[in-house]
Amino acid sequence: MSGPELITLGCRLNIAESERMRGMLSGEDNLVVINSCAVTSEAVRQTRQAIRKARKARPDARLLVTGCAADIEREQIADMPEVDGLIANQAKLDPRAWNVPMEVPPLPPTRTRAFIAIQNGCDHACTFCVIPQGRGQSRSMTVDAVKREVEQHLALGAQEVVLTGVDVTSWGYDLPDKPPLGAMVGEILDAFPELQRLRMSSLDGIEIDEQLFELFASERRLMPHLHLSLQHGHDLILKRMKRRHLRNDAVDLVAKLKRRRPEIAIGADLIAGFPTETEEHHQANLSIIRECDIVHGHIFPYSPRPGTPAARMPQLDRSAIKARASELRAAVIDMRSQWLQSLVGKQLSVLAERDGTGYAPNFARVSVPQGIAAGQIATISPDEVIEGMLV
Repeated sequence: MSGPELITLGCRLNIAESERMRGMLSGEDNLVVINSCAVTSEAVRQTRQAIRKARKARPDARLLVTGCAADIEREQIADMPEVDGLIANQAKLDPRAWNVPMEVPPLPPTRTRAFIAIQNGCDHACTFCVIPQGRGQSRSMTVDAVKREVEQHLALGAQEVVLTGVDVTSWGYDLPDKPPLGAMVGEILDAFPELQRLRMSSLDGIEIDEQLFELFASERRLMPHLHLSLQHGHDLILKRMKRRHLRNDAVDLVAKLKRRRPEIAIGADLIAGFPTETEEHHQANLSIIRECDIVHGHIFPYSPRPGTPAARMPQLDRSAIKARASELRAAVIDMRSQWLQSLVGKQLSVLAERDGTGYAPNFARVSVPQGIAAGQIATISPDEVIEGMLV
C-alpha cells in the first residue's frame, strides 16, 4: 500500500480535509487515519465501528483518530484499545501535529470533484449542535488562497469544484474587508472561465447575499442545486433551536429562486423529534418538504449531544423520534421519486464518477453507460428510474 489509509466519515468538509491529509502524509505507508464525525450519537457509533473494523483489517498499522469525535468524545475514543493516538481536529492540517516534514507536495485528487474548504468553525450557538466544540470559531480562507486551490485542482483535471465548510455563508466575516460570499464566488467564476461546474455545499439561506442569489438564479456554471441548513419547519422549534431564520424565510427564498431558475433542485437538513416537539410541530416539518420542494433530504433523528442546551430540554421518547424521522424520510422519498420521474427522457450533463454512476448539475444520481471514463462529462438521456437512480 502506498501512503496512508484515510477513512472519512461525516461531512464534505471532512472529505476536503482528508484529501489534504493524504498529501501531507503521503510517505506514511503503515498508517490508518480515521477522520471522524460527532454530529449525532449515531455518527459517534459509526466512528467507533470504523475504528474497530480498521484495526481488524490492519492489526499491525498505526491507527490515529482525528476529526470532531477526537475532540468532542475524546475520552471515549482514547479509551478504545484499537486506537494508538488522537490528533486534535483543529491541528489535523498542521504537519507538526503528525511529525512530518513541513514541505510536502500536494497529492492529485482522488475524486472527479474537488472539495475546497473555504471556511471552518462556527460562531453561532444552535442549541442542538456540538460541532463548534470540535471546530472552534469561524475562520475564512482568503480569496487568493481559494483561487490558488481552484487553480491547482483544475490543473490536475478536476471538472467540478465544490466549496464547502462548517458555516459556508459566514465566509468573509473575519477577513479585513468582510467581503460577501457572492463576491468571492463571482470572482472564482470570472478568474477561471475553464471551470465548467462550481457547486456550493450546505448554506444558511437567511445569509445568502444578493450577489450569490443572482448567481444561483442566472449563472449556468453555478450548479442548480441549493442545499439549505433548514433544520425544522415550525417557527417555535426554530426559535428553540436558536436558528436565525423562520419558516417563511426559507419558503420565500425557494419560491424566488424557482421563479428565476425553475430547474434548481432543493436539498435540506431536517431534524426529527427535537425536544418539546409536538405533533403540530412535526406536521409543519412534514409540510415544508412539499412547500420547499425538497428532493435531497438529510433527515436526522434528534439525539442529545454533550454540553448542548437542547440536551437539558424535555426529551421525546426515542420511539416517537424514530417514527417521525421515518415519516420525514418517506415524504422526501415521495418528492424525490416524482422529481426523478420528471427527468426521464431529458438530456442531462453528467459528470462520471469512478463507480459507474455520475451527477447531473441538479445533483441527480445517474447510471453512466460503459465506455465513459471517470471525470468525463457526458450528455445522457435516462430511460427510467430504478431504486432511486436515473438509468
